[in-house]
Amino acid sequence: ERAAREIRAEVGERADGAGELVVRELDLASLRSVRAFCHRVLQEESRLDVLINNAGIFQCPYMKTEDGFEMQFGVNHLGHFLLTNLLLGLLKNSAPSRIVIVSSKLYKYGEINFEDLNSEISYNKSFCYSRSKLANILFARELARRLEGTGVTVNSLHPGIVRTNLGRHVNIPLLAKPLFNLVSWAFFKTPLEGAQTSIYLASSPDVEGVSGKYFGDCKEEELLPKAMDDLVARKLWDISEVMVGLLK
Repeated sequence: ERAAREIRAEVGERADGAGELVVRELDLASLRSVRAFCHRVLQEESRLDVLINNAGIFQCPYMKTEDGFEMQFGVNHLGHFLLTNLLLGLLKNSAPSRIVIVSSKLYKYGEINFEDLNSEISYNKSFCYSRSKLANILFARELARRLEGTGVTVNSLHPGIVRTNLGRHVNIPLLAKPLFNLVSWAFFKTPLEGAQTSIYLASSPDVEGVSGKYFGDCKEEELLPKAMDDLVARKLWDISEVMVGLLK
């Protein structure tokens, strides 16, 4: 609500009739919450032009979502997977429309281990974050394939290292904090800077019709082969459908 007030104040100074800004509760760690949110959107909105999947949790201790999923995989991948699928009909009816999925360059250190997607056997918080971000890219790739010819595009991106509270679960020794704060101030992006590639993919005419690609700093970037493995992407899709209850 506070963020909404700030945006209203900023936009109100520049333009009349700039549109309506609403706040809706959505907890990606709860499939029940995702379904309730989507039900409300479908009831209230006649169009959906852009969906930006931006939420994330980073290197948290081992914990589970309401539905029993490992938290990072559950929030970063499965919550967005269900959200996007439930809103696909409205996106298609609103075409040309766009889906933007925020991933991370740390996908490079992840692997999709179908034998232990829920980290029941072993849990490494860094590896599991990377796996969830690799899942984001594979999801975007398979979704782009399924959406060919619909007028709905989907792309993923790396926002850069941004000064937000995403790293709240990372323990930095007390003595090192002043140095870390200095480094983050000097080298990390501000939230405004970190949002630029998302804004670009959501609104720029340069990427009209572009789908299934990966971007950083508003430019297309090459992916490692494991992020372009269509067989893995399809298998992940099929398993995700069962995990979130879209298929029995």
